[in-house]
Amino acid sequence: MATALRNIFAKPVDRPIDGVIKADDEASLRIELDEYVITDEIGKRLETFLDAYNNYDTANGVWISGFFGSGKSHLLKMLALLMENREVDGTRAFDIFEDKLTDQPMLLGALRKAVSVPSKSILFNIDQKADVISKTDVDALLSVFQKVFDEACGYYGKLPHIAQFERDLDDRGQLAAFKDAYAAAAGKPWERGREQAALERKNIATAFASVTGGDPADATDILGQYRADTRVSIEDFANKVKGWIDKQAPKFRLNFFVDEVGQYIAENVKLMTNLQTIAESLNTKCKGQAWVIVTSQQDMEAIIGDGKAFQSQDFSKIMARFGVKMPLNSADVAEVIQRRLLSKTDEGQVRLGNLHDREENNLKTLFDFTDGSIKLKNFDGRAHFVSSYPFPPYQYMLFQMAITSLSQHNAFEGKHSSVGERSMLGVFQEVAKKMADQPVGGLATFDLMFEGIRTALKSAVQQSIQIAEKEIQDIDPFAVRVLKALFLVKYVKEFKPTVRNIGVLLLSEFDTDQNKQRRKIEEALSFLERNTLIQRNGEVYEFLTNEEKDVEAEIKALDVDPSELSKEMETLAFDTILRHRKIKHLTTGNEYSFSRKLDDHLLGREHELSINLISPGLLHISVRGIHLGNPDG
Repeated sequence: MATALRNIFAKPVDRPIDGVIKADDEASLRIELDEYVITDEIGKRLETFLDAYNNYDTANGVWISGFFGSGKSHLLKMLALLMENREVDGTRAFDIFEDKLTDQPMLLGALRKAVSVPSKSILFNIDQKADVISKTDVDALLSVFQKVFDEACGYYGKLPHIAQFERDLDDRGQLAAFKDAYAAAAGKPWERGREQAALERKNIATAFASVTGGDPADATDILGQYRADTRVSIEDFANKVKGWIDKQAPKFRLNFFVDEVGQYIAENVKLMTNLQTIAESLNTKCKGQAWVIVTSQQDMEAIIGDGKAFQSQDFSKIMARFGVKMPLNSADVAEVIQRRLLSKTDEGQVRLGNLHDREENNLKTLFDFTDGSIKLKNFDGRAHFVSSYPFPPYQYMLFQMAITSLSQHNAFEGKHSSVGERSMLGVFQEVAKKMADQPVGGLATFDLMFEGIRTALKSAVQQSIQIAEKEIQDIDPFAVRVLKALFLVKYVKEFKPTVRNIGVLLLSEFDTDQNKQRRKIEEALSFLERNTLIQRNGEVYEFLTNEEKDVEAEIKALDVDPSELSKEMETLAFDTILRHRKIKHLTTGNEYSFSRKLDDHLLGREHELSINLISPGLLHISVRGIHLGNPDG
């Protein structure tokens, strides 16, 4: 009996794996810590960060960049937990990572040194904390930083003036007494009352007067006065952070871990400058005791562009402030997927090793894209085959390119037209789960990736596929698979979706009959083209968007006068391509006039020689009469 794919995986492939790590989600911290994979590349990035963190010089900014699903949010969260060495389910974060780094003593030593510095981590997704603050507000970014800092201090971050009121009482040592007095007067805790401050003026005044010794009548509008007087500035914020740090243990650090800041500030010169100024002010006031670590889907150069817009703000300062850069690449993602999701049992490794040995000679050609298409990674030896199976290696990079290009063309739902609530790990798991009961020997095809992003796509973008599933799934299910694959590579310019390359994307078995597969694909493409779901351009086939379909349908429906078409063909063939009105015999030097014909119809005068162009399709030139290269012909 054949072995099912699910039986060769070391861990259940359908176990819960949160593909998207959220900054504010603490439900699965232990699992996230336990399952975090430190790849070789991530290890190098960590060394860079820890070297800067442990040996502070001037930079207190860290920029973690990576495409959708690359694991940047997971890395940010791990750093936040590690730096303050948080206890999770009875175990310190460092102790969990210590077991992962037994073979990397230098990195382990650097991490131990960093953890020994007392610190507090403030981890947040900037969009979630931004409330309804408009990005056009000059202080939008600062308002978010002030809010999360106030909340970390135990104050009411949603309203800065109430937070300042609480801070002032705290500085006087009166906040606890005020809370008790308010609870006695209002019959409810201050944490609830401050949310209804406008309705609680009397109780607030009574409590305030009680702890300050004043008259309640004078304190009736105490919060109104604070609202009028409270102003937020970057310098004031940095001073407040400095003041808080000074009350902590010696050398204490406060670290801000900001997720998805790149999308929030995208191409907004003012916001980018504010981020740099916040980091710089914290550095000036706190001297390396306050760090700003951010994530972005792009590297800083892509966010800033060529820097022309920043000339007045000193472009070099922005680059220098975030001097520690931690880019994550597709190799990291592939390794994480292979180690977290696709690790195999001992028996599975043996079985797949034998499968590799049997197919080794075919692997180089089976997954080789041709026709001028991009060269993508293939299986590299036995161990790589075992670790990546059932996914051909090209899929990691090509899927990343597909997602990135679709995102650039606004295909996804969401505030920033990003890829939504999925990650590459989540998508690959969906495919693995779908294949779990299939026998070992099969391969994951690229069209299956579509299901992993379906829920994140805008409805209008995937309308063609939904219609195809409804109307032609029963007629030609293979054609729907072809359509999904073409959709995924729609905007990947480096990939050429020819019949041969589509065949690679849809290769599900090593011993597939290539000729039969090619005919099947050609039939599916022809069917899709007739139904105006795709278009052909030479040897390349392209998925049609709704707008493109409308144009294509109009072109097909256009009634063209045959005489106009013939005239246009004549101009193209004889005035643009051939141009010459005579043919020269190379041996004798004689020139001969020829008749011009289009679809056997004479154009102009009749001559002994003729060139007849046949349409539609490719134009075939037939020269009749004598063989021009042979004077005896």
